[in-house]
Amino acid sequence: MRNKLIAAFACTTALVSTGAASAADLGARYTKAPAYVEPLFNWTGFYVGGHIGGAWTNEQFINNGTGAPFGDLSPGEGFRQRKSGIMGGAQIGYNWQANNYVFGMEGTISGLDNKGTVVNNVFGAADDVFSWRTNVLATIVGRAGFAVQNNLFYIKGGYAGANNRLSVSDTVGVSGSGGQTHWANGWTVGAGWEYGVTRNWIVGLEYNYAAFGSQTYQLGGTSGNYTFDAKPRDLQWAVVRASYKFDAPTIARY
Repeated sequence: MRNKLIAAFACTTALVSTGAASAADLGARYTKAPAYVEPLFNWTGFYVGGHIGGAWTNEQFINNGTGAPFGDLSPGEGFRQRKSGIMGGAQIGYNWQANNYVFGMEGTISGLDNKGTVVNNVFGAADDVFSWRTNVLATIVGRAGFAVQNNLFYIKGGYAGANNRLSVSDTVGVSGSGGQTHWANGWTVGAGWEYGVTRNWIVGLEYNYAAFGSQTYQLGGTSGNYTFDAKPRDLQWAVVRASYKFDAPTIARY
């Protein structure tokens, strides 16, 4: 009887040891892996795209008194007119992301349809007819923003340039007519929001303001050159944007 009890105890001990070893093996074999989290959107990289929207130009031109006076517009007198139109163009740039902060450089080129006509009718209907247009806008800016996942909120600022033309026609007495085009230099500031739809495609909204310096326009006439100081006094535009961002290293987290 004693021998049978010893044998039974030994068998039970062996079974318990075998079960514990198996449980330990299962625990080691099926260790839970860390949960995978979707990669963060990475704003770093080059991008190209296009934009379309509307622009508002406040054109100003003043007779500066150099040369012969033009008709009934005395030196120091002039006009200011505000007009709007459709604009569209392309952008190219590069972003660099550090944590939630995004910095970059961007260049844009846009075509505008902003133009107007002012009639000076002191000496009769349609005496001096002034015409102007701003049809090209270019910018080179720096950008700084804060990223929240696929959203980027940013501000921008830098150089702006615009192609501006002023012309005049005197329909009373036909004493002069002509025009001249200048490239106006200035500065711009703006703000916007962008959203990463996919890893490569980005859409956004943007508003900008630009101011420019005066240029002297010589308007040729039959009795001499008539000079005016003219500029797009300010230019504002709001656009929707779409860009393609070239792949950058993925930022993943666990």
